[in-house]
Amino acid sequence: MILIGKRGEAADFAKGHLGSNLERVVRAASKPLFIASRAFQPIGKVLIAHDGSASAIRAVDYVARSPLYTGLGIRIVTVGSETEAAKKGLEDAKALLSAKGLDGDTGVLPSQPEEALGKLIEEAEFDHLVMGASGHSRLRSLFVGSTSMEMIRTCKVPILLVR
Repeated sequence: MILIGKRGEAADFAKGHLGSNLERVVRAASKPLFIASRAFQPIGKVLIAHDGSASAIRAVDYVARSPLYTGLGIRIVTVGSETEAAKKGLEDAKALLSAKGLDGDTGVLPSQPEEALGKLIEEAEFDHLVMGASGHSRLRSLFVGSTSMEMIRTCKVPILLVR
């Protein structure tokens, strides 16, 4: 795992900006990347964002295999429509956690990931977000945007990105 802070030395100057090295590290890292938030807070509730992608499945697997998540409250959510594929993906993710002795509940949130996840983290007081990091090109991210980068920018809790 790689541990990195969200912002650099000028964090007080530009609160909406991420550290100059963070995006490069996010794009280049092949290991799970833990992005620390500014203030320490013990982690008790974990939110796993699951979009059905290979990186999201690896993120669930990472949580299932890591002793760091034992005894924590875990919720796995998909953002979008409640399709059969979404339900199946959540059931599979929950089964993966259960196979390693972890309990987790699941849910589907309507809306867009950037809005829905941020709102859920604040309202339900999650302490940590785990999600897969998609491997979009810089060009695609320029036009479409990156959910991972937007979550890093807006969430006030530590985030674990898994490729």
